[in-house]
Amino acid sequence: MKRMKSSSSMTNLLGAHQESAEMKVTVFGSGSFGMAMATLVARNGFDVVVLTRREEVAEGINKDRRNPTHLKEFLLPENLKATTDAVEALRGTSFIVHCIPLQSTKSFLESMKDKIEPGVPIVSTSKGLHTETLEMMHEIIPNALGRPQPVAFLSGPTFAQDIMANTPSGAVLASEDIMMSRKLAHLFSGPTMRVYPSEDVIGVQVGGALKNVIAILAGVAEGLGLGINAVALLVTRGCREMNRLAVAMGGQEHTMNGLAGIGDLMLTCLGGLSRNKRVGIELGRGKNLEQVLKERAESLQGVAEGVATTPAAVKLATRYRIPTPIMFMANRLLKGEDDAANLLKDMMEAPMLDDVSLEMEFQAMKYW
Repeated sequence: MKRMKSSSSMTNLLGAHQESAEMKVTVFGSGSFGMAMATLVARNGFDVVVLTRREEVAEGINKDRRNPTHLKEFLLPENLKATTDAVEALRGTSFIVHCIPLQSTKSFLESMKDKIEPGVPIVSTSKGLHTETLEMMHEIIPNALGRPQPVAFLSGPTFAQDIMANTPSGAVLASEDIMMSRKLAHLFSGPTMRVYPSEDVIGVQVGGALKNVIAILAGVAEGLGLGINAVALLVTRGCREMNRLAVAMGGQEHTMNGLAGIGDLMLTCLGGLSRNKRVGIELGRGKNLEQVLKERAESLQGVAEGVATTPAAVKLATRYRIPTPIMFMANRLLKGEDDAANLLKDMMEAPMLDDVSLEMEFQAMKYW
């Protein structure tokens, strides 16, 4: 992917906060995280328009200042509106925050490409790997639009409900143009949100994707009633696998050791609001995957991206020849090839290698 240079118009567009009243922001998606991002940006003084496909959601936001389906307990800022009309949502917009699930993004953006101006930056919060193509968002966005587009990627330990409640949070925002990262980071930063600029587009995205895989197994261990020792074992060794694969793909180890890596992993594996962990808990309690996903869809609990990401992560690990036994275990579980108790038993009985640095592991892999 070629580096996107910041133009003078980009500099003007993403200037100081005092210009926020003159800027319009479009948010794609009215789910929990879309509403959290829209609220966060609106609190910083920007006029925000949420594009939703549900008329009742647009009406609830505009008339009652509440989303009737997601996070409805929170009153929304007055400068946050909603519409089902894409042309209206994008008219005169300064930048876009994309909060559509990754697996649905390609078809969504293909339908929008003639409405999105080529110079408008897109900040993606979508996490995961495409199940079939193994693509991440930095590949999906330009492919769907059929052209280069200024893009950045926001990831970190940020539950939507906590952002809405104004609790202190932090994230990393990555673009191949560090100046663009710095300017966009200020748009999301505020009294209760710290956003750190980065150039590590690969690392930030890989961390956001793979932590969901590990979180499913953390939930399984909890669902089986195995205790916090077992959860800590799975999460820590799973973090090691994340690091191996991310670095092999071109990510930076320091990114994986920060908010977009271990920070997001800890939140998703240990936090009570984690969708992926909740799926794992239900699997650990004996439900099958089809039943769990059906119940989640019926109750609008949101997409657990780890379900689609897990088989893609295994394929990537195979492609890069990176040993990821915990991710392979998660894949076997989701495919119904074995039950959770047997898989965890296999993990405990596997050969133990020396605990060495990541660099030494890669050196050793030359001889595997």
